[in-house]
This record gives sequence, C-alpha cells and structure tokens, in this order.
Amino acid sequence: MSEVEHIVGTARTPRDTWVEEGLRALADRGPDAVRVEALAKRLGVTKGGFYGYFADRDALLEAMLDAWEQESTDEVIDRVEREGGDPKTKAQRAGMLTFSSDRLLPIDLAVRDWARRDEAVAERLRRVDNRRMDLLREMIGTFCSDPDEVEARSLIAFCVAIGNHSLAADHEGRTRAEVLARAGDLILNRTSRR
Repeated sequence: MSEVEHIVGTARTPRDTWVEEGLRALADRGPDAVRVEALAKRLGVTKGGFYGYFADRDALLEAMLDAWEQESTDEVIDRVEREGGDPKTKAQRAGMLTFSSDRLLPIDLAVRDWARRDEAVAERLRRVDNRRMDLLREMIGTFCSDPDEVEARSLIAFCVAIGNHSLAADHEGRTRAEVLARAGDLILNRTSRR
C-alpha cells in the first residue's frame, strides 16, 4: 500500500464553519433555511461531519445564537472599550459596529424576525438588547443626569438604529444619512455639524 492509498482519516469541516454557514443561511433566508443537508451542500461536504459536533439541528441553532450573542455584544463592547474615546463616540461606535455592518446587521434583523415566532429566541434577543441598552444608558448617563431622560434617549437611539433599516420614508430634500446624523446629534447632545 502506498502512502497515498493509506489515509488515516479525512479532515472534518470545522465546527465554526457549520455555525458560520448557518448564520449566513439565517441572514439570507431565515431560520427555516438552516437545514443540515442544505448547509452541507453549500459547504460542499457530506452531512456526516455535522453530527461529530452537533447532536441535531437544534444544537446548531443554539450554537448560532451563542455566536451571534458573543459577536454582537461581548466583541462589540470589547472593541468599543479598546478603541476608547469619549462616551458619545463610544455609543456611536457601538451602534455603527452593530447596525451598519454587512455582517451583523442582517443576522440581527433575522434574529428579530425569528424572535417573533420563537419564545426562546425572544428571550435571547431580550438579553442581548438589555446589554445594548445598558451600554447606551451608561454612555448617555455621563452627560445627562435625569434618569428618565437617559432612558428616553437610550430608547430613541436604539429605535433609530433598528427602525432605520425598515423605514422607507423620504426626508424632504435631505438624505437619510443627514437625518440620521442630526438625530445622533440630538440624542447625544452634540452641537449640530451644519
């Protein structure tokens, strides 16, 4: 037997690759598109390797939510802290990292849609959103002392960040970017950039 014929084992598709492909499918077509056979086909592998990492599809969905939560909260907060700046800059950076990226935004929107039909996902989303709101409260609380106003500004900031992606309205001679910049100025109590 030659060395070429002697194969100890074939390389398995890494666990993270399955999770990543699952997140892509979720972002593109929703949770129903996250099927083991379809993912294997997209990865160009057999589905047998999947079961070396996951007991079933539900285990993959849980791992996907874990990865999304880690990336969209822990990693965003770590990066915001690492890059520094004043609290207003940090709040804006956190929003940009989460809701402007080609990666996190589609996953976040898909999780929000999924949460409308699945209570366990809704609970996970609630936990993530509470962490995000805590960060906003902390940052806004550095320049605003009224707890009711801190809560209102935090809510408005979060609603603008999420709702902007669903809004189809025009802005009478202004671009969406201009209106969003002005909204950010108002929420973060910054001098207008005009």
